[in-house]
Amino acid sequence: MAARHAVRADGERGLHPEVVRAVCEAGFARHFVPGRWGGVQGTFSELVGAVAGLGEGCASAAWCAALWAAHGRFAACLPVAGQRELWGRGPDVCIAAGVMPPAGGAVPVGGGWRLEGEWECVSGAGQADWLLLAARDVCGAGRPARVFLVPREQVAVRDVWHSTGLRGTGSDTVVVAAAVVPAHRTFPLALLVEGAPGPGRARCHSVPAHMGGGLLFAAPVLGCARRALAAWSVWACAPGAAAPVRVQASVRETLARSSAEIDAAALLLERAALRADTAVVCEAAVARNRRDAAFAADLLVSAVERLFRTGGRHARTDSGCLQRCWRDVHTAAAHGVLRMEAAADAYASVAGA
Repeated sequence: MAARHAVRADGERGLHPEVVRAVCEAGFARHFVPGRWGGVQGTFSELVGAVAGLGEGCASAAWCAALWAAHGRFAACLPVAGQRELWGRGPDVCIAAGVMPPAGGAVPVGGGWRLEGEWECVSGAGQADWLLLAARDVCGAGRPARVFLVPREQVAVRDVWHSTGLRGTGSDTVVVAAAVVPAHRTFPLALLVEGAPGPGRARCHSVPAHMGGGLLFAAPVLGCARRALAAWSVWACAPGAAAPVRVQASVRETLARSSAEIDAAALLLERAALRADTAVVCEAAVARNRRDAAFAADLLVSAVERLFRTGGRHARTDSGCLQRCWRDVHTAAAHGVLRMEAAADAYASVAGA
């Protein structure tokens, strides 16, 4: 279904309601929801594979699916009363988020907080039931950041997402004007960033944000790169003796190199997901996952760039699948979580550990 609506999502800059509904029914929103609310408390390995598969149909749908799943993990940091308000009627709740870096401000009021501000690039905001928004406590010493759960009806979504790629994600700006958030719908951002293992908390809820975050941003890129290779192969390996792959050495080299890079990226992400699911949580393990996710994204960009450059005239037409994949891959890989600079700094700090 995502593949059938991919062109429309790209042109209309948003996912079709049928796709949103199908993503929820497929279990993405409930993947990391605690079991007490009917969720799966699933693994990173399962989710990375499912998101990559969806990305072969539509990168924007896969991007939103990955984030709706991840935000269920974030929301598991809420007090039990907040979780009950969020999931008490069922686990299939779409949650959008603007948490890093914190934007806006919050002031303590009786029994809660008054929140206001603007958060940019909130993917899937228009389709979300709730939003998690990080803001500074403007009255607290050191201005500590907190995350606030806000119902969709208390935010305005400003239609500003006119991106080169991932157009269907609807990553618009969210505006909150003095919403009052009760205390049971907020938690310190540090709890999410650093992880909070403890009695009664599932493995998926206790790992630091950076141990799994990059994997979930890279998974849609993996699926999209596989789709690009398939679209390119329709042209390069067409039946007949005159097919480019049979008569051009450069095309054969492109096939070998790009397919190998895509396979290598998949192996990196699979290993990192297994590490997030089972390895001892330490600074070195987190740094390796950040490195592997960023490097996998670099491999996928290289593979798709090569396919696009050698893909013939059809690759650059407005209606061509390959050009859409090229735009989506470059846009996704430009996300800060997948940039090699920060990942390299983190890895260098623990090299040899």
